[in-house]
Amino acid sequence: MVDQNKKPIAVIGGGISGITAAVEASEAGQNVILLEKDPWLGGRVFMLHKYFPKLCSPLCGMEINFQRIRNNNKVRIMTQTEVQSISGSQGNFKLTVKTKPEMVNSNCTACNKCVDVCPEERSDDFNLGMKKTKAVYFRHPMAFPTHYAIDADACKGESCGKCVPACEYKAIDLSAKEKTEDIEVSSVIYATGWKPYDASKIDYYGFGKYKNVVNNVMMERISSPTGPTEGKITRPSDGKEVKNIAFVQCAGSRDRNHLPYCSAICCLASFKQATYVREQYPDSNVTIFYIDIRTPGKYDTFQQKIAEDPNVNMVKGKVAKIEEDKATGDVIVTAEHILEGKKVEHRMDMVVLATGMEPNGAGSGTGLPVHGEDGFIALDQLNPGMFTTGVAKNPTDVTNSLMDAMSTVLRTMKTGDKA
Repeated sequence: MVDQNKKPIAVIGGGISGITAAVEASEAGQNVILLEKDPWLGGRVFMLHKYFPKLCSPLCGMEINFQRIRNNNKVRIMTQTEVQSISGSQGNFKLTVKTKPEMVNSNCTACNKCVDVCPEERSDDFNLGMKKTKAVYFRHPMAFPTHYAIDADACKGESCGKCVPACEYKAIDLSAKEKTEDIEVSSVIYATGWKPYDASKIDYYGFGKYKNVVNNVMMERISSPTGPTEGKITRPSDGKEVKNIAFVQCAGSRDRNHLPYCSAICCLASFKQATYVREQYPDSNVTIFYIDIRTPGKYDTFQQKIAEDPNVNMVKGKVAKIEEDKATGDVIVTAEHILEGKKVEHRMDMVVLATGMEPNGAGSGTGLPVHGEDGFIALDQLNPGMFTTGVAKNPTDVTNSLMDAMSTVLRTMKTGDKA
């Protein structure tokens, strides 16, 4: 039985792990405050085209969770909000949080009239800069909460103001101010998630320099019907259909100069993305450059299925460099081929770098202990009443994140336990 007088649990991060923790705790009778720095919930899972190994869309599962949370009076959702500091101890924490100006309020019906009149544009971060939106925008057709947001950096504010009279529901207030608030909670769950490693730090791969070298998260958006090309897999430089593609594994991972660890999901993500190309273009060819293939347990069958495709070429060897043919935009990959004992060179339409998972600002502004080597939250050094879940703890996939979030909620309800 949950103590109804107990202070709420704070869940920091509104991705798949944070949402799962929030709904599971609330449905067990616990009040929850869910904090998310973006205007909408969903995190990086919402950016995916499909899950592996079933290759189904994540939108179905996310919508179920949104439905569970939508009318749940035990969950208070605070979007565009970040934690500034934490003090206190187990059962009696105080969080100071800062919320960005909420220039679009809950009166919004997502009718799109504000977008029609907005003259300013911004780079679309949801599509990793591969398209633009207006300064007032909606991230995704199924985004939740269901209201628009305004990018303060792109909006000219009251000096423009064209969106205000266009909104018949009076949902826009361009004079809204930033707010700071103190919240008291009994325990804290960190579900701060991850970001792809910045592949531009690996200069010999040409990421950020050559348009047709993209990372694995960009490939998910390119392949998605809600992405910059509406699901048509074409290369960024000229819109050419991608019939000859390379995937470069361990792009920065297992490298003492970059990420020293294996992110556990990169091999599977590349195999999944290989199916996107093979299904869309039956005459396409895929080459996967790898050091080792890591597809543990039940995922091994998925890997074997991909490897049996005669149009998928598996090359064991490290990629030495990636160059661009300026005349054609083609990408030239030079690599070692260990099994054949030689250097090989491949001309590709596009290259996808399988970049690793890096913790998404774990510990930022809160003084949290992190591992010096990898930056993930150090579980054995957390104070009682503080917990972590999902990729804030270590690299993992969606299935394990869900299970971990549920088990973390159980631990928060036991006095004196740590994550």
